[in-house]
Amino acid sequence: MSKNKGLDFNNMGAWSKKAKMGFCVVISLFILVMAYLLHIRSQREELVSLEAKEVNLRMEFEKKQVEVANLEPLRAQLERMEQALHQMLRQLPSKTEMPDLIVDISQTALASGLSNELFKPGPEEAKEFYAEKPIELRMVGSYHQFGAFVSGVASLPRVVILTMHDISLKPRSGKPGSIGQGALELSGTVRTYRYLDDSETVMETPDPARGGR
Repeated sequence: MSKNKGLDFNNMGAWSKKAKMGFCVVISLFILVMAYLLHIRSQREELVSLEAKEVNLRMEFEKKQVEVANLEPLRAQLERMEQALHQMLRQLPSKTEMPDLIVDISQTALASGLSNELFKPGPEEAKEFYAEKPIELRMVGSYHQFGAFVSGVASLPRVVILTMHDISLKPRSGKPGSIGQGALELSGTVRTYRYLDDSETVMETPDPARGGR
C-alpha cells in the first residue's frame, strides 16, 4: 500500500504490474456499475412493464376467445328469432287481403247487432316490418253485442290485431223507451296491421338529382 501512495497518474506506464491490474479492476467495476445504472436498470423496468402488459393482453385474449366461442350459438339464436318473427308477421293479412279484411270487420260488427255510425279507414302508415291502418269508428250496441263482435273478429281467417287509441266506451243517452236507451257507445280510433311484402321492405336510396324522391 505504501508503494501505491506515490502513484503518478500522469505516468501510469511506470506503475507496477499489480497497480495496473488493480486499477483496471476498479475501472471495470465502475463501468459495470454505470452500465447497470444507465442501461440495465431501465431495461429491467421496461421488462417489468412489458410483463404486466403481457398479462393484461393474455386476459383480454382469453376473454375474446370466450366471446368468439359463444358467437356462433348467439348467431343461431338470432336467426331462429328472426325466423319466428317472420312467421308471426306472415300470419297477418297481406296487402291484397287488407281491403277485404276492412270489409269483414265492418260486416262482423253489423252481424253482431252493432250500429256502425262511423267506420272510416285512414291512410296506412308503413313501419319497419309492418304497416298499420287506423280506423275511426263509432259503434252503438249492448255489452253482449260488443262481446260477439270481438269474438267474431278473432274467428276471421287471418290473424287480426286491433289496438285501441283514444277509445271511449260510455252509456248512450236516449229517451225512455227509445232504441238507444241502455246501449253503449264505443268511439275513437283502432289500428289494424298487415305485413309488408318483400318488395315493400326494400327502401329506395334518395336521389339528390330528383330532390330525394
